Amino acid sequence: MSSADQVLALVEAGGAHVPDLMERLEARLEALAASHGDVLAAHAGATIRAGGKRLRPLLVFLSAGPDATDHGVLRAAVAVELIHSATLVHDDVLDAAPLRRGRPTVVATAGRAIATATGDLLFSRAFAELAANGRADEVRVLSDASSALADGELLQREDAWDPATTRERYLRRCDLKTARLFAAACRLGGLEGGGPADALGEFGRRIGLAFQLLDDVLDVSGPAARTGKHRGTDLLDGTVTLPLILARERDPALGRLDLRAIGTPAAAAAVCDAIAATGALEAARAEALAMVTDAKAGLPALGEAQQAALELVADSVADRYA
Repeated sequence: MSSADQVLALVEAGGAHVPDLMERLEARLEALAASHGDVLAAHAGATIRAGGKRLRPLLVFLSAGPDATDHGVLRAAVAVELIHSATLVHDDVLDAAPLRRGRPTVVATAGRAIATATGDLLFSRAFAELAANGRADEVRVLSDASSALADGELLQREDAWDPATTRERYLRRCDLKTARLFAAACRLGGLEGGGPADALGEFGRRIGLAFQLLDDVLDVSGPAARTGKHRGTDLLDGTVTLPLILARERDPALGRLDLRAIGTPAAAAAVCDAIAATGALEAARAEALAMVTDAKAGLPALGEAQQAALELVADSVADRYA
């Protein structure tokens, strides 16, 4: 199944109301991007249009259930996607990344100042959008997730190039940088739909962790045509991920490797081959799949269609490596 077909299946599984919500989401994102002058509008719009599967706002809609179709749940979904887009822009600034999903980044095309302003705009619009719901509990959920994103980025910078990074520290970084926003999406949906927000948030956190683990596996396994970046981009950035942590335990040569000596894409690809040869990719994938299984098992009692749709999202996360 192609990526587009997979997204369509997820949307349709949520019920007849979800496709309409997704269309309204796109329209609102475009309107917000265009509302702050031509320069920022162009870059914010390009960032939003390159946003991928819209998995996080879809989780808001699915967690809210079939009865939550008003402007409140739409604003929550828009806010989550804007936060996600903002973090991507800011990450690209910090990494001086030339590509994002195979396309030139804002920092590559317009420079650091414009890219930083674009990310700041997206962040500010997210909270302005959610504040219109008039619910302090929802703003608190998104604020906590945003703070976690910043903490995770600081932790990643602190651990850069450090071969002694532990599995536990790596998982904490994944929780902060990725899983907390997944959790916030599900929690916001639960709040809007009057459902079990805490349990839904834990479901989102678990699949968010699995999502990041599998993303890190893909960075090693590639190919570039699928990921939109060279194999071993994390290695070139000095980012220590679970495949490398596990591989270093299995291969003494990798255990002695100076990460700063990996200076070219070709060198990174060679290290990726060495990591793969240890079986570390399969081990990391197994951990991620166990997280997906736990997420599905921990879902609270929901309507049959809603439960099936959320389980399908969890399965789609697992399918990223298939």
